[in-house]
Amino acid sequence: MKFKLLLTTLLFTVFAFAQKGTVKGTITDKEMNNEPLPFASITIKGTTIGASTDEKGNFSLSVPEGNHILMIAFLGYETTEVPFKIASGETKTIDKAIGANGVQLEDVVLKIETSRQKESALLVEQKKAIEIKQSIGAQELSRKGVSDVATAVTKTTGITKQEGSGNIYVRGLGDRYNSTTMNGLPIPSNDPEKKNIKLDIFPTDIVEYVSIDKVYNGKVSGDFAGGNVDIVSKDYKGKGFLKLDIGSNVNTNALAEDNFSLQKGPNSFGFSNQANPKTIAAYDFQSWQLEGKTPVAGSFGISGGKSFDIGAEGKLSVFATGSFSNEYTSKRNGSAKGSVSGDGSLINKNFKTYTSMGYNTNTTGLVNVGYKINNNHKISFNSLFINSSSQVKDEYFGYVADLEDTGNGLIRRSQYVKNTLFVNQLLGEHTISSRSKFNWGVAQNNITGDTPDRMYNSFKKTDEGYVLISKSKPDNHRYFQRLKEYETVANAAVDYKFKKDGEGDFKGKFTLGYNGRFKNRDFKATQFNFKTEGPYLGTLVDPDNLDLFYNQQNLNNGYFNVSTFIGNSEISNALDPQKYSGEQIIHGGFLNTEYKFSNKLTAVLGLRAEYIFQKVNWKTQLDPTGDKDEFDKVTFLPNLIMKYELNEKQNLRLGLSKTYTLPQFKERALFIYEDVTEVKIGNPDLYPSDNYNLDLKWEMFPKNDELLSFTAFGKYIVNPINEVTIASSTNDISFINTGDRGYVAGAEAEFRKLIFESGENNTKKLTAGVNASYMYTTQDLNTSKVENETRYQVQFTNAKSAFTGASPLLLNADISFLKEWDNKNANVSTTLAYSYFSDRIYAIGTNYRGDQVDKAVGTLDFILKSKINKNLGFGFTAKNLLNPKIERVQENDNGDITLLTYTKGLNLSFNVSYQF
Repeated sequence: MKFKLLLTTLLFTVFAFAQKGTVKGTITDKEMNNEPLPFASITIKGTTIGASTDEKGNFSLSVPEGNHILMIAFLGYETTEVPFKIASGETKTIDKAIGANGVQLEDVVLKIETSRQKESALLVEQKKAIEIKQSIGAQELSRKGVSDVATAVTKTTGITKQEGSGNIYVRGLGDRYNSTTMNGLPIPSNDPEKKNIKLDIFPTDIVEYVSIDKVYNGKVSGDFAGGNVDIVSKDYKGKGFLKLDIGSNVNTNALAEDNFSLQKGPNSFGFSNQANPKTIAAYDFQSWQLEGKTPVAGSFGISGGKSFDIGAEGKLSVFATGSFSNEYTSKRNGSAKGSVSGDGSLINKNFKTYTSMGYNTNTTGLVNVGYKINNNHKISFNSLFINSSSQVKDEYFGYVADLEDTGNGLIRRSQYVKNTLFVNQLLGEHTISSRSKFNWGVAQNNITGDTPDRMYNSFKKTDEGYVLISKSKPDNHRYFQRLKEYETVANAAVDYKFKKDGEGDFKGKFTLGYNGRFKNRDFKATQFNFKTEGPYLGTLVDPDNLDLFYNQQNLNNGYFNVSTFIGNSEISNALDPQKYSGEQIIHGGFLNTEYKFSNKLTAVLGLRAEYIFQKVNWKTQLDPTGDKDEFDKVTFLPNLIMKYELNEKQNLRLGLSKTYTLPQFKERALFIYEDVTEVKIGNPDLYPSDNYNLDLKWEMFPKNDELLSFTAFGKYIVNPINEVTIASSTNDISFINTGDRGYVAGAEAEFRKLIFESGENNTKKLTAGVNASYMYTTQDLNTSKVENETRYQVQFTNAKSAFTGASPLLLNADISFLKEWDNKNANVSTTLAYSYFSDRIYAIGTNYRGDQVDKAVGTLDFILKSKINKNLGFGFTAKNLLNPKIERVQENDNGDITLLTYTKGLNLSFNVSYQF
């Protein structure tokens, strides 16, 4: 009886399976030139049968025989229905390309949240890519409350930002070793001292994702050692949307100030029409007066997008956004020192108190227009405008050698900096055949960096009040500078696939390409020195209203005189500025060969050749007659990337490359730049470094939104460049090839985990992520090399040193909870994010002084975001919750000496958005 029952069951099972067939296929993305679309929902209409496409866009379902409708859906895209009939035992293949529609308002919420904005899809792209790279998308940036690109990149492994400067360090390597691109095309720096543009001027509103390549491939410029940051601007796909945002923010330190004040002149939007004085024979200067501020800031923005079908295959997509944001900052509980001797006995500046008040603005406009002619051809135009400004008033009170020996000196420095960036890009993607593709891009980049009227004053506090200190001409001055840079860039690359395997897929691919970069820079600076004449040095002044002393009447009466670095009004060309100009031309060509040796092993072997020309002309106070310096070179840069697929979820990757590091224009111009606590001077004898790079990475993708990876890396740098203090009466800092070699070795780890998800349709989710890196850096310091190769002299305290800015330990961690309801039209999410960097060298020790070291800092942020419904949302962030003490010390043999310390306060913000 049991045997009959078993036999009946088996026969029934066989019969049941015999009544089924299999439907399979590949879903592709019309908006991405028919690339595979992962995570699309595949269901049989009217049944519970369903699945999601894998990372290659493939699916397979077992379905009963008969007539059915296959439904294909992806959030933000059109839902497609495909009728089909299947017989028992039959296997039917249905391949389908779907595109954006955006008909439903809930889809508009993800108006531009195509796959490359989503964390899970970026992980899939990382898994599939041959190159070794990291990306952080708009979804993750929003979850972590990130408002600018500089903060965005520090959320990835091995990257940190230097306090106060905005410099990004990738694997311990600073500004000169890194590069920045937008949509794959280079963009210029807004700072004459820097190679890279300050990433904090890019709001994340314009970003689809940010890609960080820490392993070199021949497609980008060879001026690379740390990493390349590529900002990919948003590209809308959908029917239409309009979104409004408004917000407010405060800084607790700024709110606590009794009298928050800044220099007059710039308006609240960060614009100013201040011009350089036209004469020094008369008093032609704007007011010195300070202006009180209420330190409550805000933001507003508008964005919109729409897509239009053109003909049977064409589509025009338009996305535009405009925004303005501002913030007040304050550094309190501070102290500062200037130059300190090796035993701590001599200090040229010892300020018992240091405070800083600031006001920053950012005005951004972006327009993206994409025209998909058909599935094989697409042209895109991107236009970006950013105006960023920063007003800062720094005050130092204490001892200043040779100026105020009693500890009652006051140094005040008020500065307004405005940077305007205008980028226009035209890009094309063309599929010529099943074997070949052609991609190209051209761009015109213009940037203007203005410091219109920096004010610097020296005072002494007496029992009666304040008097001006004026022992040398620069003790009281006003400074004007302008940087203008024009750059044309071009990229072109053609792919050709070859050698099909048994399944019809190509095993190999040649990529032949060209990159051109043509840069011209003009920099001018004029400093007007106000020298008080001897009989009037004891005149009482009001530091908050210097117009009572510096005015036309007192100039006529001889209270003070005005001069430039050339001379006073008796010199005919006294208004001629200090200046330098730079020209740089780089032609680069590359050939990459990608070949899949087996189902598991793929390699890319590349060779890049570059011709580099750089010329700098200058006429400065150090060289009033003017001079120039130029060099050109041809370099060959081999590179190799290998990927071995251990299994469907694990990869092993290897990267080898040679690159170089170019000096920057200002580093090679004989130009002097003065700050309150340091003076920098250019070095015409500076020359490029060569870099040799090695990476080995293991990664595992347990689920679509999970990752576990470990990376070991090493770098060998020939003739590394550093900023060091040279032998001079004022302890100037210059840029020097400080030794023959340097080494970087380290390890990185990253872990992303879905801790749990529950509820119907997974409406509750708890996720966590952590990434960490440990680095060891060392470099030779060679005094005789510096003396033999340059016009300067340096006495290094130590024979070896770590790299400046390189923290041995970096850590980022976050945990997030998401709850959704109302058919996922409403949600609330909270994130707690922590970042930490260990002690790192700020400046290399010289003349028996110890290294200057920035002490370890940990920061904690809280982010709350919610959608009340499919239209209305709000967000709250509280950043820098721990409010740690920022501290810089000099590590002398007899103990550490604190050079700088302050706190920044908490930053609190609230915003509301409405989606039409």
